Amino acid sequence: MKIHEYQGRDLLRNYSIAVPSGQVITSVEDAAGAFKNATAGMAKPLAVVKAQVHAGGRGKAGFVKLVSSAEEATAAARFMFTNRMKSPQTPPEGLEVKKLLVASAVDIADRKSGGREEFYLAITTDRKTRRNVLIASREGGVEIEQVAHDRPDAIVKEFIHPLTGLQGHQARRIAFRLGLVGKQVAQAADIMMKLSRLYVDKDCTLAEINPLVITPPTKDAPDGQVLAIDAKFNFDDNGLFRQKSIAEMHDASEDNPAETRANALGLNYIALDGNIGCLVNGAGLAMSTMDIIKLNGGEPANFLDVGGSASEEAVTEAFSIILSDQRVKGILVNIFGGIMNCETIAKGVVNAARNFKNPDGSVGFKVPLVVRLEGTNVAAARAFLDSARNQLPTMQPATDLNDAAKRVCTAVGA
Repeated sequence: MKIHEYQGRDLLRNYSIAVPSGQVITSVEDAAGAFKNATAGMAKPLAVVKAQVHAGGRGKAGFVKLVSSAEEATAAARFMFTNRMKSPQTPPEGLEVKKLLVASAVDIADRKSGGREEFYLAITTDRKTRRNVLIASREGGVEIEQVAHDRPDAIVKEFIHPLTGLQGHQARRIAFRLGLVGKQVAQAADIMMKLSRLYVDKDCTLAEINPLVITPPTKDAPDGQVLAIDAKFNFDDNGLFRQKSIAEMHDASEDNPAETRANALGLNYIALDGNIGCLVNGAGLAMSTMDIIKLNGGEPANFLDVGGSASEEAVTEAFSIILSDQRVKGILVNIFGGIMNCETIAKGVVNAARNFKNPDGSVGFKVPLVVRLEGTNVAAARAFLDSARNQLPTMQPATDLNDAAKRVCTAVGA
């Protein structure tokens, strides 16, 4: 599960990690007042308006704007609320913006070597070592994936012991490796220790601050202040039953509608970018099915696991969810009948496809349907599929998975 930046800031604040003040708004009319609140007491009023969506690349897309007046804040809000945000991390049609964060802008100290004092800091789980890992870089404020690709030496890591947790000496070592000096070291190490506790306490899968910044020195803070000015959190869905306060932060409007519908029906569905719908029972088999579609030149449109039962009702709903994606030009059904009877499954697939109601009111599949069954009583199942072809002309039975993938890829012109 993901949450918005403003919610992430609240989490950091709850763990006594310093973040700038801000206010969430849901209408253009609220922008002017939010700007005044965010800049109260500033000699030179300056705020940042940030779209609250579950996708990165906001700055490059024009959905993070510095504003110096209530009028500019209102104009920025109007632009963001009336345009869909498009970035490499959004669907082609972009995302609708329903919430904005209007926050105090932060003055960031300059580096002697050029640039600004911005850093990347995150904790995630390293599956290879089966440990949580603290990741940091001097290249903050940019996409860390690009930094890791172009300059892997700019990334520093510290693995966290599962029983003793992040130790103070580890946090200080990271701070020194980032080039921090004086009281900056203690401030940054304190943030790392608190972030580590938050990560474990809240069943996170990612806790990211990007950027972590240092403000210019002042009389009261000669080494500057270390602040978190952006926050990104992901949480383990399997832990939400004990994280009720986190679960309440879920914004269903940010979810893919088809994925939300599938979850409600007990189906595991993830939308992808291709045009071949996949209906499979079992997560491992579903992944193998997508792989072999790719090997045959096609592009899967989804991951969909209907579970071990694969009842006619489940298949019917799965078809409806798959075809709600207008990009789908063909469907591959790949079912392994272990305890279940393949003939029963075959009848369920055919009945669901034959009685499927299209948006225009017509009944029956219009897209190519390739069905591959294997397992208990498969011979009778294949015989039934052959006999049903006159009732369902778009259907093609397949003898094995490779044959099925070739057939569906050919049918959609891949």
